[in-house]
Parts: sequence; structure tokens; C-alpha cells
Amino acid sequence: MSSLDRPTVLILGGTAEAVALAEKLVGRWGDAFEIVTSLAGRTSAPVAVRGAVRTGGFGGAAPMTTYLRDHRVCAVLDATHPFAVGISENARIAAEAANVPRIALVRPNWTPEPGERWHMVPDITAAARALPHYGRRAFLTTGRTELDAFSTCSGVWFLVRLIERPDAPLPLADHKIVLGRGPFTVAQEQDVMENHKIDVLVCKASGGEATRAKLSAAKLCDIPVVMIERPVPSAGEQTQSVEGVAEWFAAKFG
Repeated sequence: MSSLDRPTVLILGGTAEAVALAEKLVGRWGDAFEIVTSLAGRTSAPVAVRGAVRTGGFGGAAPMTTYLRDHRVCAVLDATHPFAVGISENARIAAEAANVPRIALVRPNWTPEPGERWHMVPDITAAARALPHYGRRAFLTTGRTELDAFSTCSGVWFLVRLIERPDAPLPLADHKIVLGRGPFTVAQEQDVMENHKIDVLVCKASGGEATRAKLSAAKLCDIPVVMIERPVPSAGEQTQSVEGVAEWFAAKFG
């Protein structure tokens, strides 16, 4: 059956879970469905994904609705980052408008282990305000899109981890960039913190096991964590695992 004859399954990707989900769906249902993973296109060399890939945003809920209809999408599988609230909400609206079933893969949230010193804040702005109270050499792992919030943190040196070097200078007065793509081991994270004399970690409450190593390393280094609370996910069906999405899909499509 050609791709033109098969209904399309749209995976909203950009995470390790999305890669694993595409692998599972193509392996099990690839003959009957066109499995397409949509990526935002924020990195020039994304992780390889099995199946078809589209790159770039949809431009809002209405254009996404049109895409779902034009490409005969039969299911939307939202495996985006927990903080990608805009695309998830657009997907919810578009799926409802196009009458397409949708499920979101929502990672299990982290819970603090004994000895971990977490200081929860509601958003990136609050993290920037709180940061100077906890340390002066910060390991910043929040990504590159909201660094402006930290530009007013005087007297703080930043170690900023990014997947690839940015085209423009960062809006931080005193910083160093380290490049790397996770997942990282606890030992690797501990080495980074010790080698750069980090005394505070700033991160998002992304959840899942793939990125928890930095929290364990912070505990070993006895440094506090300023953690940005996870936003409330969009309404609709949810599961916490790739297998859960596969079971949902099998129940609907066999």
C-alpha cells in the first residue's frame, strides 16, 4: 500500500519518547499507516527518527486543523516536551475541530529523594528572581529560548548547556556555553558541576528518567536546585509511557 493510500498517524515529537514511539509504531503498524513525526526545527541536526518527518511549526490551531484534514490524519500522538504548552494546546484544539482522536504522552513527574534540596518556582521569571539567593555559579539547563529572564541577575556566573551553538550571543553578561545532547550519566553531570565549581542548578520539572541524572549529581555535590514547576497539561486523554500510547492506538485501530 502506498503512502497516498494509507491514513496518517501524526506524532508531535522532539523528545526521546517520540523517537521511541515512532520506532514502535513503524515496526508494528508501518504497513497500514503512514507514521509522520513533526519536529519544531529548533536544531539543525535532530536525532534520527524512524518513519516520515516534517519540520517546522504549523502556525497555530487553525492551520494544524487544515493539515489534519488534508493529510488524512487518523490519530494525533502528542509526545512533545512537558513545557511545550503552546503546541499541545493547538493540537488539542485542532484534533477536536478535525474530529481526530488524540492522546498525550505525559512523563511521570519527578519527586525529590532524601537529601535533594529543591526550591520550586512557578515560572522562568521567578527562577531568575530566586537564583541569587541560592548561588553565584549557576548551571542553567532550561534551554535557550527564555534566557532573557536571567539577563538581570547581577553577580551570577552561568554555565549554559545547549544542544548546538547559538547564532547570536546569549543575553547573559558572564557565562560559558557547553554543548551536549543527553541523556547524561550521573557521573558526567557530577563532573560538569565539580569542574565548573557550580553551586546551584536551575532546571525545569521535565520529569522522566532520561534527564534525572543532573538532580542526583546535584545531591552528590550538595548543591540546591531551583526548579521551575511543570505547567498543567492540556485536557484530554493521557498516558505516561510509550507502551501506553501503543495500547491506546491498538485499541482504536487494531
